[in-house]
Amino acid sequence: MFAKVLRIGLISVSAAALVGALVLVVAVVRGGATPATPARPEAGIEPSWAGGPAGPADGTPPAGTATATAPHATGPATPSTPSTRTPRPTAADRPGATRPGTRPPVVGHGPRSGNLVALTFDADMTDAMLANLRRGRVRSYANLRIIELLEREQIPATFFLTGKWVERYPDLTRRLAGNSRFELANHTYGHLAFTPNCYGLPRVPTSRMTEDVARTFRLIEPYGGRQTRYFRFPGLCHDGAALAALAPLGVTVVDGDVVSGDPFATAWRPIVNAVLSKVRPGSVVVLHVTEANAAMTDEALPHILRGLRERRLSPAPLSEVLAGGN
Repeated sequence: MFAKVLRIGLISVSAAALVGALVLVVAVVRGGATPATPARPEAGIEPSWAGGPAGPADGTPPAGTATATAPHATGPATPSTPSTRTPRPTAADRPGATRPGTRPPVVGHGPRSGNLVALTFDADMTDAMLANLRRGRVRSYANLRIIELLEREQIPATFFLTGKWVERYPDLTRRLAGNSRFELANHTYGHLAFTPNCYGLPRVPTSRMTEDVARTFRLIEPYGGRQTRYFRFPGLCHDGAALAALAPLGVTVVDGDVVSGDPFATAWRPIVNAVLSKVRPGSVVVLHVTEANAAMTDEALPHILRGLRERRLSPAPLSEVLAGGN
């Protein structure tokens, strides 16, 4: 009886082995061996077939560890969603933009309602000023104390930049452009006069006026930030011919109703008095950030800001003031 059972067992084992061999042969004939069951992953290691990178939590497999190949997707691939990038505003979309070919408007202030005022700072640069820097007669035409105060107190301001100032101070221009409270505007390329008898400034020929301003817009453009189509003439000097020259550029000319007189001041009090005696809601205050030829502006600015607060007036970007924001 025992021998009979033994023979039956051996026959069963032999039959099972034969079946296994046949399965293996079929698998080989079809082009591949039967996949082995993947081993249970070690603690802290995620196999690649689970959907993530093989290896520990930091993505690095332990030394000598082989990683499995990720399976192919069985369904159609899902198309990737294209990345969306906010387009940079065109010149026509910027504050101050007007229809090219029309005579640009000239504004001195915003609406007299509300409590906003615009602090604007001209950044002049002439050939004579550049010569002063080269010869060491002047240390700087960039007043960092003004910029640091505006940054520290989070005060909005608008900077009218000459092209030559931008070329001389590219890092500072980048700093201005990087501040979301600052707007950038145009103050010509080399601070030449657009009319005769303008504070003794050399005059730009009429035939070059359009390109002078266009060139400065091109210089400022790559810096990004809050760019505008506002333009200010040197010395606020302009006439019909000068305005006609700007018609192709689609700009708004900004003068200002509160002229601080800071380039001529030898003390800070006259600057403060000139501003606070005239400032009103909607005012556009004209100041300078050119340290060597407006040496008292940084000393006057804290007193101006305190006086505005006492009058319940708030500095705002020029675009908001001209738009009549509250």
